[in-house]
Amino acid sequence: MYAGRVLRAGIIACLTAGALGCASQGAPPLDLNTLPALQVAQAGPLRAVDAAARLDARDLLATTPAMRDFVARYAPDGSSPRHRLLSLHEAVRGAGGLSIRYDPAADGSAAWAFTQGDANCLSFAHLFVALARDTGLEAHYQWLDVRPQWTRVGERLTMRVHVNVMVRMPRGEQFMVDIDPLQPRDVAGSRLLADHEAAALHDNNLAMAALAQGDLVAAFGHAVKALQLSADLPLLWVNLGAIYRQTGQLDAVEWSLLQALQRDSSERSAMNNLALLYDQAGRIAERDELLSRIQRHRERNPYFHAWRGDLAGERGDWGEALAHYREALRLQPQDSALLAATGIIHFKLQQYAAAERLLQQAIDGASLLSERSEYAAQLERVRQAGLRSVGPRQAGLRSVGPRQAGPPQVAVEATGSTRI
Repeated sequence: MYAGRVLRAGIIACLTAGALGCASQGAPPLDLNTLPALQVAQAGPLRAVDAAARLDARDLLATTPAMRDFVARYAPDGSSPRHRLLSLHEAVRGAGGLSIRYDPAADGSAAWAFTQGDANCLSFAHLFVALARDTGLEAHYQWLDVRPQWTRVGERLTMRVHVNVMVRMPRGEQFMVDIDPLQPRDVAGSRLLADHEAAALHDNNLAMAALAQGDLVAAFGHAVKALQLSADLPLLWVNLGAIYRQTGQLDAVEWSLLQALQRDSSERSAMNNLALLYDQAGRIAERDELLSRIQRHRERNPYFHAWRGDLAGERGDWGEALAHYREALRLQPQDSALLAATGIIHFKLQQYAAAERLLQQAIDGASLLSERSEYAAQLERVRQAGLRSVGPRQAGLRSVGPRQAGPPQVAVEATGSTRI
């Protein structure tokens, strides 16, 4: 029953998703002749090489004269790298500049986003990377692993992934630039993306948009183009399987999902879709083995236990929530978001000393200033509640060391990561 919920899942950066495996930078190029042809009704087989040839190549990071004038106006060469970054960000996001608006369906190049004024997280990343590099800054795409967030789009379930921009300063300080920032508790990890991987995600988004509109030829072309750019991204193979599914090519669906699992054995969308495929085909032993494998991966995933803890908290069962979060921390003991959430659960159970200890650990381990500020505010609320619980006379007998009412101070040149 579980697997039945996700067979038609697609994966689009910022709109639909899956897990991202570690790409091999030295992988050989994909031989398009190894991909099964798409059996398009009333049109005959469409070979992958022919589908890809229908699409024109374009530079997603190309800048126009207007974009270069924009950079020269708001981030002139004579200013410091930090000043150029902050001024550029304000000009892009602020009401007095481009005032870029977030639209989850707004896929386009850097120049397209600059002209249209709308962007999702990926097209915003194209725009900011292009502008930042034009002003001499070291800007990279960054992938954020997020807790699963499923959304229904037509007949398909989609799962969000997220891309933003990491800008490195000459002295090692790092800034994350984001059009739609995630809550720290939803981020499980991150890694930098190569430009060709970001371009592959762009074609992947276009493939899933075409699939949603029923244009299988365009969907197949963009999916193949994405695989040409970065065949080691498992989510691209999951989405290719979704396209084959629409033409009833179940052997090709299975082959695509197995390709995804060869690249990342824990790719959850591939496992779920494959389990349902086996269920529909009556391959019960293979289905059960795969469902057991899914369960084993879940049990090793700290964020699965955190999700179960969240469900328990929604029911008001804080004892059960604490048990789940303790298991999550056992698997990922240094995760600041898990530490903070466990601290809040102790607070709900009126265990103030434990709540203070865990929130302070979360502050000490957080890499972003916004996280430290959030956790410090929570810590102060816990301390105030603890003082009220013991009463003024008992509180006067407590021996406490210096308190931090706010986040730790950070020197301007300190190495770290600060969210804009």
